[in-house]
Amino acid sequence: MILADTSTDISQKAHGAGTHGLTGTVPVTTSATAARQAVEVQNLEVFYGQHRAVHNVNLKINHREVTAFIGPSGCGKSTILRCFNRMNDLVKHCRVQGSVKIHGADIYARGTDVMELRKRTGMVFQKPNPFPKSIHENVAYPLRIHGVRGKAVIAEKVEKSLRLAGLWDEVKDRLHASALSLSGGQQQRLCIARAIAVDPDVLLMDEPCSALDPIATKTIESLINELSKTITIVVVTHNMHQAVRVAHQTAFFYMGNLVETGPTDKIFHNPVQHQTLAYVTGQFG
Repeated sequence: MILADTSTDISQKAHGAGTHGLTGTVPVTTSATAARQAVEVQNLEVFYGQHRAVHNVNLKINHREVTAFIGPSGCGKSTILRCFNRMNDLVKHCRVQGSVKIHGADIYARGTDVMELRKRTGMVFQKPNPFPKSIHENVAYPLRIHGVRGKAVIAEKVEKSLRLAGLWDEVKDRLHASALSLSGGQQQRLCIARAIAVDPDVLLMDEPCSALDPIATKTIESLINELSKTITIVVVTHNMHQAVRVAHQTAFFYMGNLVETGPTDKIFHNPVQHQTLAYVTGQFG
């Protein structure tokens, strides 16, 4: 059986150059934050037809922290992420067993309002996917969908969201231009602004920087660090250096199993499981 380390030790910084060559400052975790869980996963299993893609995962994600999911392609990271806003409901022959609680509410309980769930649990995808509308309308659209009507209120929320996404100063003079005219990095920040416009509790990010250049990636990573002060963030990444730079906690998955989870510093510099050590030192993946 593969065991997961459930340590909740608080980590302040990565060790200089690092035992395994990964450098970076791990975001600070406070004991008050660590005491609260935003997401609690119990006995989670996901099936595609008869194939079991996720095996009995148990995991807690801390409130207002960044948690990184790492592991080789096909290990179940994105599948688990999509369980948190029930995007897997849209996949034919997909079946989810177990419990996922967000702030104590089981999101798979009968009667759950999935539209409200997806408002509270925003998502940013691997490839920027702005709507073929204006910059303003990309952010205003989800507000209207969720019942916001006043023009002044919408304008205020659009500006606030674009400011939080670090995009306002770049687009404030062309809000009615097509979102498709923006660069790739700007489009991804616009998608983040769109996701946070409705004030989600949790933001899910599935490889948000994989299609971006290093400069745009740095901007998104800075944004992740800033947003985590008010929003719980779960980010799937293949970039282990990125996990070190942005994540308070890291969970390593392999072949549908949660192998180990804990403070990012510990996972990368002193993991408990041999498989984790082999992965973070580049022996496979």
